[in-house]
Amino acid sequence: MHRRAPSVHPGLMTDMYHPDAAYVSWRTGRNGLATFDLYARTAPFGGAYLLVAGLEAALEFVQSFRYTEEELTFLARIRDYDAAFLDELANLRFTGEILAMPEGSIAFPNEPILRVTAPFREALLLEAGILQAINLATLIATKASRIVYAAQQGQSRRVAEFAFRRAQEPMTVARAAYIGGCASTSLLNAAYEFRLPATGTVPHALIELFDSEEEAFEAIAQAYNRYTLLLDTYDPRRAIHTAIEVALRAQETLGHTLAAVRIDSGNLVADSLYIREQLDKAGLQHVRILASGDLDEWKILELLQAGAAIDAFGVGTALGSGAGSVERGIAGGSLGAVYKEVWYVDENGTEYPKVKLAREKSTWPGKKEIYRHPQWEEDVVQLAHEPAPAGYHRLLKPVMRNGEMVPGSLPPLSEIRELAQQNLAALPEKYRALTVQEPYPVHFSEGLQVLRRQAARIVGVELAE
Repeated sequence: MHRRAPSVHPGLMTDMYHPDAAYVSWRTGRNGLATFDLYARTAPFGGAYLLVAGLEAALEFVQSFRYTEEELTFLARIRDYDAAFLDELANLRFTGEILAMPEGSIAFPNEPILRVTAPFREALLLEAGILQAINLATLIATKASRIVYAAQQGQSRRVAEFAFRRAQEPMTVARAAYIGGCASTSLLNAAYEFRLPATGTVPHALIELFDSEEEAFEAIAQAYNRYTLLLDTYDPRRAIHTAIEVALRAQETLGHTLAAVRIDSGNLVADSLYIREQLDKAGLQHVRILASGDLDEWKILELLQAGAAIDAFGVGTALGSGAGSVERGIAGGSLGAVYKEVWYVDENGTEYPKVKLAREKSTWPGKKEIYRHPQWEEDVVQLAHEPAPAGYHRLLKPVMRNGEMVPGSLPPLSEIRELAQQNLAALPEKYRALTVQEPYPVHFSEGLQVLRRQAARIVGVELAE
């Protein structure tokens, strides 16, 4: 029996407690204008920054959010919601505004990446879908940027994304990895959809298909004008000599060029040095050495610091899963951004700062803006009505107004990647490093601190100045 692929139902892309909370809001007549901030409390992988990605998917989710008749029937079956509430959901569409850091921006912990303002139920029901879009893409873009950074030590080296078979969400991973600086993807569907360069070598299974390694290499060399040979199916130090013989014959008889060789296991430092030596002796200085095999930013850095003769890297599992490092005690696998209510205007026009007081999970109330010093000396988070610091750059941009997309909010992927690389190049080295000694300075304005104390006082808590 064939099973159909799961369908996507935007109105059901919530957690159960979202429509439950919306129902309570509906029953009590509380649906004033609410503002929510989306931000991360910490930077991933022990670094200082986050490379923002996923805004396009988040906005597409917001635009598509609605309930069909079948979905409302499902909700009525699993909860005893009032029929009038379900009637409201049938007509619910996002009517609010969203400000966001553009994809490719650099963000730091506790800075709002998105600011959503809408009637409470609209803003609340969008929480999980927006978070999912931003969390995964930002995690992967940041991971990719770190891997690419590690690979650039001493010279420019390309990093290819090989993550499809182990990726959390392959299309999101391919797109975000490209934003983060990866040069290509192995996933053809992503190359097609996003117009990305597609690259790949050959599997060990193809080498094993033939009676000998030489026969396999000959078949590959005859098939393509430029080709790559995989050396570590049996013994890379033996295979490089076979590869050189085949490459010289193919160049002489067919004009076909050996572009690269790949090693996927073994002692990558020693083997790469041996392979480079043999290639150079044969006059094949142009042939690049590509390394892969459970690599991440720390392993790549260690290889290069040990003198490995590697010209490019293919990275899969660590990139596709946004992995940390067990050996180094560094968490990974998820970003953990949150979406918190910070401001509320009731039906009578009365305004209320909203705050959560829970130690490290405490929030900052108010509608905020973020400004960055032009030389990256600090960021300032302040209330929207406070004067902007002179010469600083505003980071939040309007992307939706009155439920409609602001023109220019969804630039092409090539422009997003270019912005990301410009920002990463501008980021001071001490904050770009894989491990940072001190966090980037993010300051909260005096007006924001006063408002936080006022909001705490409203709920009966006195905060120290």
